[in-house]
Amino acid sequence: MTMTFDGRVALITGAGSGIGKAMAVAFAEAGARVVACDVNEDSARETASAIGDRALAVAADIGDEASVAALAEAVIGAYGRIDVLCNNAGIMDTMALPADIPLQQWERVLRVNLTGTFLVTHAVLPHMLRQGGGVIVNTASEAGIRGGAAGAAYTASKHGVVGLTKSVAWAYARDGIRCNAILPGPTMTNIANGAAFDPVGAARLGPVLALGERLAQPEQMADAALFLASDAASFVNGAIVPVDGGWSAA
Repeated sequence: MTMTFDGRVALITGAGSGIGKAMAVAFAEAGARVVACDVNEDSARETASAIGDRALAVAADIGDEASVAALAEAVIGAYGRIDVLCNNAGIMDTMALPADIPLQQWERVLRVNLTGTFLVTHAVLPHMLRQGGGVIVNTASEAGIRGGAAGAAYTASKHGVVGLTKSVAWAYARDGIRCNAILPGPTMTNIANGAAFDPVGAARLGPVLALGERLAQPEQMADAALFLASDAASFVNGAIVPVDGGWSAA
């Protein structure tokens, strides 16, 4: 079995930078037509431009239902199908512990990371069902399987993504739809750029975070997603795959 995607369409959210951009490039190099989606329109266009005529840029806020509906319509209008969905878009919290996180931050992080992943999945599934199959790869996190890898909001959101992944995998296995998740460890991205971390939470989480201080490159995450979406992983469904250089084995 190969990892080629000739004739397939891959929708990547958060494709304007970091892991999402690396995914968009990897799928395009493997033969897919790619929809690079990002809340920042300029970033989405930069990624699509770097890929060339195999890519389409679409700006969308995944936390907004109407914006997600327009995104799905744009993809179907351009290409007629969606074979691969990489739910990669997400935001970081400030490392605040449960007693210290403001409600506004909690709701914002959950809205983007968890509800956003659900909304895009919810919009894409009917098309995958009509065409007889598809693959979803969610970007969860080390914080999705442990309690001390991020603040309360991010941790809860990524645990939710893990649960959603398993639910989708179970619900649609007989419909030719697979759903898996990668759990990136510390990766060279800009997700935390400009963040003002909560000093209490950062100090408490510091010893755990130090275990994963070796940074991965975004391309290493993209390679894992490419495998899970490929025919080489045709019987892999509901898998939660750490891509962390061994951090989760500590």
